[in-house]
Amino acid sequence: MARTQTNLTQGAVTRYEDAFAQFEREHPAPAWLQTKRREAIQTFARLGFPTVRDEEWKYTDITPAANLVATPIFHFELNGAAAQVRTQLPFQTLEGHRLAFVNGHYAPDLSHIGELPTGVEISPLSEAIAADSERVQQAFGRSVNGEETFVALNTAFAQDGAFVFVPADVELVEPVHLLFLTTGDAATVSHPRNLILLGHNASLKLVETYCSSTEGVYLTNAVTEIESGAGARIEHTKAQLESPKAFHVSTIQVGAARDSQLRSSVLNIGGRLVRNNSIAVMQGEGAEVTLNGLVLTDHEQHIDNHTTMDHAQPHCASHEMYAHVLNDKSVGVFNGKIFVRLDAQKTDAKQSNRTILLSGDATINAKPQLEILADDVRCTHGATIGQLDETAQFYLQTRGVPAREARSILIRAFAGEVLEPISLEVVRDEMEARITAKLK
Repeated sequence: MARTQTNLTQGAVTRYEDAFAQFEREHPAPAWLQTKRREAIQTFARLGFPTVRDEEWKYTDITPAANLVATPIFHFELNGAAAQVRTQLPFQTLEGHRLAFVNGHYAPDLSHIGELPTGVEISPLSEAIAADSERVQQAFGRSVNGEETFVALNTAFAQDGAFVFVPADVELVEPVHLLFLTTGDAATVSHPRNLILLGHNASLKLVETYCSSTEGVYLTNAVTEIESGAGARIEHTKAQLESPKAFHVSTIQVGAARDSQLRSSVLNIGGRLVRNNSIAVMQGEGAEVTLNGLVLTDHEQHIDNHTTMDHAQPHCASHEMYAHVLNDKSVGVFNGKIFVRLDAQKTDAKQSNRTILLSGDATINAKPQLEILADDVRCTHGATIGQLDETAQFYLQTRGVPAREARSILIRAFAGEVLEPISLEVVRDEMEARITAKLK
């Protein structure tokens, strides 16, 4: 059912339809992808942009991002500027494999793929599509909800991103870093699309980073699909370090097969208006999923995290812990849903959402949701909202720690509960340094 659009947002929908006509002319695709693109733009035009009248968006007005008049970049080259941009990249000392994208397009000068075990595939999605990869054709869009506005918009303009395949019984020891950089002064929009596939008993550490070399306004609309085979293990970290004026919308969809384990940490420091959708479906018995998140805001940042733990099979476990530190007039939103289907007996689900408000003008909107259709389950959720522990702060000050530094120590300790499970030391240490810098 189409939404009732304002004149402004309806104009935005029309602009995207016009841009799609140009995109389709300039970027012909294989028949299967072209069909998906056309169906997606039709779905997007029918749905329109969400409004605060939609229950899933009641705390987040996406209108400023929808109405951004951005220049579509269908072709892009660094033109020899790689050396200058390279100095601004996060996690530069992270060893392993890196696929870099600038303004939505693969940047080989910033990328590095080392020697890979037999059967492992790491490549730009555009190259996998051009090579007529049967895996990509079968898996593209299989996991995500095509009836969601921003997923449909991403699918319509899907052009590049990362394709990673780890075959059965292979442990990819070196991490894979997917780096998405926005540069330039003009307002732009990009639609990164990532497809991550693991065979049974495969193992992968994946880092997904969104950052900017500009202070300007732009929109990133990303979709990441992760499918695991039975017994697979994935550690996923997403670092959202966008420009302070940027709009960022992302969907991470996980399919967890029997006895698989996935831990995902979504870390938010940048962005002006951010919406993250993290959905995990436990598709096989014994699957275990952990979704953690960190939000650190100031000024008038608005960061919205929507999570869904879908227990579709019995004997599965889910764990969730989101930590918010909100300052100034910033806004945080957390909507965490645990859905236990009828046959998903012996479910064990835990959810925790904790918030520290550093300012009387900061706001948190927290909405835990439990929908339980099975009767033999153990599901818990809790939410706490408060200020820094004054007793602990006073204790530090009595031992000679200045008030500002005492506050910083307590906040870093609070955030550390989300960072600690991240096994990649380079990522963990740099995020701690970025948190410290922002607190100053």
